[in-house]
Amino acid sequence: MKLTLSAMRQFAVSRSLFLAPDLLGAVQRLGYVQADPMRAPARAQDLILRHRVPHYQAGDLERAYAELPLEEAYFINYGFMPRDLAQLIHPRASTEHWDAPTKALARQLLAHINSHGTCHPEQVSAHFGREKATNHWGGQSTATTHLLGNMHHHGQIRVARRESGTRVYGVAVESALQSVQQRVAKLMHVLVRQYAPFTVASLRRLGNMLAGSTPQLAVAIRDETKRLVHELPQGQIDGVVWLWPDGESPNAQSCPGGGTRVRLLAPFDPVVWDRERFEQLWGWAYRFEAYTPASKRVRGHYALPLLVGDQVLGWANLSVSTERQLCAEIGFISSAPQAIHRLQQETEAELAAFAQFLGLARLDACITRHRNSVF
Repeated sequence: MKLTLSAMRQFAVSRSLFLAPDLLGAVQRLGYVQADPMRAPARAQDLILRHRVPHYQAGDLERAYAELPLEEAYFINYGFMPRDLAQLIHPRASTEHWDAPTKALARQLLAHINSHGTCHPEQVSAHFGREKATNHWGGQSTATTHLLGNMHHHGQIRVARRESGTRVYGVAVESALQSVQQRVAKLMHVLVRQYAPFTVASLRRLGNMLAGSTPQLAVAIRDETKRLVHELPQGQIDGVVWLWPDGESPNAQSCPGGGTRVRLLAPFDPVVWDRERFEQLWGWAYRFEAYTPASKRVRGHYALPLLVGDQVLGWANLSVSTERQLCAEIGFISSAPQAIHRLQQETEAELAAFAQFLGLARLDACITRHRNSVF
């Protein structure tokens, strides 16, 4: 059967938007869930999981985290992952040079955590001092808080839980006793499972991101990426080579297309995360504009891609009013779909489900048109 862009779109959507039996099952099947602290009006990890976990409520992952075999860690970006995946990443080689006082402080912090079991950064600052340091975002935090973050990144400690969004650290998990080749094969398998189907360029970019975040595995990651480029199932569309996991097929009968179900996706959802793939599959450029000056934004501060069936037809910016009402500013990228009335019903149903996900008392939504929308 001839490989088509339509089949590739259906494949990308259907294989990623599964429904897991529970929260842990969803994280395990995804491999990892990208996290972001911005709440607009919910955090990225919650927006990702709401489509894959039955009856998921915003904040469920943070509330359940301490009781589940999960870890917060940096993969190719920061997120939540099964513990066995985090064990493959650590110990992460350091690219920073710690002077003698920093090394001494790190030893003190590690001894403090080992003796107390867990520690809150505020408690550590009160005990060890409140000297300021520049954090990764250019802001100021205490030197101990900054160092705790670095120690966590390198696997010396772990996030045991969160309190009001603040990471509470605990004793690190042990690293997996596996060879470099075994580790890398499993890490790359997670990326393939998460982001397929993809082009050769996208796979290489993922491999480079993983090599950058795990420098101790970089050489083996580049070798494994080369192997995957040649050995994964593949096909061409308009001269572009696409790849996907073994045992799957873009032309499988289990990949239904069409439909008018509306879903609002997180900017970091696996379906839309790869911006180059997004443009190849859906024909327009989606950009995350939260850090773009307001005057230069095209679609809004935190535009959620609007998936209709297997087509991304537009976007929505959501907010919660002072009356606890969900408000939506919706735009479409081109002319309005023919089944306009049906699409409105499906959009309202998705907004009602989103309001329930946020725990809003009112399920009705105020809907406005985006200034750049033709809808």
